[in-house]
Amino acid sequence: MPTFRRLLGFLRPHRRALWGSLLFAWAAMGMTVLIPWLVGKATNAIEQGVKADILPLVGLILGAAVLRLGLTMVRRVVAGKVSLAVEFDLRQQIYSHLMRLELGFFDTQQTGQLMSRATVDLGAIRFFLGYGLIFFSQSLLTVLLAGTVMFFINPWLTVVALLPAPLVVLTAVRYSRQSRPAMQEVQQRIAELTAEAEENVTGIRVVKAFGQEDFQLLRFQGAVSRLFDQSIKSTRIQAFFSPLIGALPQIGTALILLLGGHAVINGSMNIGQFTSFYFYMIMLASPLRMVGMALGMAQRAVAAGNRYFEILDRDPEIFSPENAPPLPSGGGAVSMKSVSLRYSADTPEALSNIDLEVAPGTRLGIVGASGSGKTSLVALIARLYDPTDGSVSIDGADLRSIDVTSLRRHTAYVSEDSFLFGDTVASNIAYARGEATDEEVHRAAELAQAGEFIAELPDGYDTVVGERGLTLSGGQRQRVAIARALLADPRILILDDATSSLDATTEQAIRAGLAEVMKDRTTFVIGHRLSTISLADEIILMEAGRIADRGTHSELLARSALYGSLITDDREVEPVFIDEEVEVMR
Repeated sequence: MPTFRRLLGFLRPHRRALWGSLLFAWAAMGMTVLIPWLVGKATNAIEQGVKADILPLVGLILGAAVLRLGLTMVRRVVAGKVSLAVEFDLRQQIYSHLMRLELGFFDTQQTGQLMSRATVDLGAIRFFLGYGLIFFSQSLLTVLLAGTVMFFINPWLTVVALLPAPLVVLTAVRYSRQSRPAMQEVQQRIAELTAEAEENVTGIRVVKAFGQEDFQLLRFQGAVSRLFDQSIKSTRIQAFFSPLIGALPQIGTALILLLGGHAVINGSMNIGQFTSFYFYMIMLASPLRMVGMALGMAQRAVAAGNRYFEILDRDPEIFSPENAPPLPSGGGAVSMKSVSLRYSADTPEALSNIDLEVAPGTRLGIVGASGSGKTSLVALIARLYDPTDGSVSIDGADLRSIDVTSLRRHTAYVSEDSFLFGDTVASNIAYARGEATDEEVHRAAELAQAGEFIAELPDGYDTVVGERGLTLSGGQRQRVAIARALLADPRILILDDATSSLDATTEQAIRAGLAEVMKDRTTFVIGHRLSTISLADEIILMEAGRIADRGTHSELLARSALYGSLITDDREVEPVFIDEEVEVMR
């Protein structure tokens, strides 16, 4: 019930349209109830041979039918608007909430699962709130109106006709109890299937590269089979209860034919009254069946709502305090004091007791084996994660005390896996600063050594790259991502193996642009190539989540065997260290 009440809360902003839809539905049902009464009158007129009454009654029947048609059409339009408006609100709400959740949440979630909740589950909620409630109220009104007219025609026969109603309600309640968990499992299997399909499509290059199409097909078939099996269980429940709910009212129909027929023969009921009564009895069968359908829709909506609220009820772990100030002005000094980071309670520490002071404008290289904590360290600077213990400060301000949006406007992060949106090259570069001019976009591309290959694309900067930018090579994507970061003009620049896909010659050319933008800017450079690390004027060596050593390239090479084993000496292009490089670039 709490989930059901919360779902009804989504109708509050649209209550006027909802009431309008209900009023049109009730008016249409009023016409529906009127027609059998008119048919009964016409039947009596025919039996009694009163020809003058037949034509007006037929006209009234046709008028009621046409009016019912018009009211039903309007009701469907209004109900459709309510349904779509609710769906719009739900999608906006869950997407807005997902955008506020921290990166750690997405580390543990499958994309397909999240997409299923934002599509399949929301569809079930929308259909019930937009149509199911109206169907239910319409059915309830039909029972009340038809039952009232039947009572005036023959009270005792009405009691007999409604005898199966309690059985219908009890059966519907039992159906509700059994179908709810079954429907929730179906929703979960749909989400798993969506996740499997999304993963297969996203990873299609890997699938084809290793010739694993048949293996992936088997995995997908497994997900389809699990959904099929669970759907069969749900269908069995529905197959038993829905026909039963529909059949129970027929008991009343049979009793009416028996007792009503005797009443007509005995003269205590005329043929017109019997005809009207019988039509009303037939009319009641559909609303009573609708109870089962409405309950099934409600259970599907509640099951979907439970999954929807699982996301919505998860509070963001990284957020801006109320009235948080922006990042204070400064040169980008970074301070970490006794910082430790654990991604979850059941995983080892990624960082342990880190103390680090980085002066403004410092170009700090970070070297370490895989899993040593390099990426974890720089992720804390952009507050993609919060430390488990300790504090991280920029220009004297603890990151947890300032506005997150302000912080990220002053930091730019380029990772090894350079993600691009399925948009134009220019839009991907300008993503960092939407108000940037074309000249600024082109300048950033030139600094990242991307201008030349962009000019060769079919539409230049207006070329639309494929999903995730996969129509570009890895090196091209990295250069566009670097251009995007440079355009942001950040106070702190983070390059996490950002040139790993580039050849040595291209990297050497990019270093010229990077050397220019790194002036008076705090920069963190993760890499293992000697040419990459040469961008730094100081280097820290990471080992097992700790800072094992710190110094210049020469100092670390002289005293650390681990550092020497990690650095790749790519001497295709002779490295020039940063203190010499500015003069060389000139």
